[in-house]
Amino acid sequence: MTHYTMLVALKSITLLLGGAVTYFAVKAWQRTGSPALRSLAIGFGFVTLGSLLAGVADQFIGLGQTPAVLTESALTAIGFAVIVYSLYVE
Repeated sequence: MTHYTMLVALKSITLLLGGAVTYFAVKAWQRTGSPALRSLAIGFGFVTLGSLLAGVADQFIGLGQTPAVLTESALTAIGFAVIVYSLYVE
């Protein structure tokens, strides 16, 4: 298996698992109405969106690896900031 194929496979798994975590966080928020769970869902959504947009930027738009990694890193940082915030919301 080439490095490229392994990268695509791992990114796909990250996207699927991140989507599942986001989905379950949204369902929990809808069930409870908790602002903390809403923020948690938004945070995981940003992390997952970063993975998706990085793949699109690299594979389909052809921006190259550096802009793709910068996009993913920025959205991951925003997502984790929102997740940290969700831990402090009452």
